[in-house]
Amino acid sequence: MHAVVVRVTINDTESAENHLRNEVVPRASQSPGFVTGYWTRKDNDGLSLIVFESEEQARALSERIPTMVPESVTFVDAEVREVAASA
Repeated sequence: MHAVVVRVTINDTESAENHLRNEVVPRASQSPGFVTGYWTRKDNDGLSLIVFESEEQARALSERIPTMVPESVTFVDAEVREVAASA
């Protein structure tokens, strides 16, 4: 398995959370190979971990992320990592 780790800066919390729940989570969960996803926030820093069955599927999503970011957040970066273990 491989995960996409995404970092954003949240500019408008209410708008960002609305977009997350109504757009991002449904799109991510319908992506080929989706296993699970976690979207977290600490103050204005957002961090998500979206797990896929394969590296190719994770990379496909990671390449689309910069175009999916609404004005309520600022894209910082995204990277694909191998999942070494889970519980």
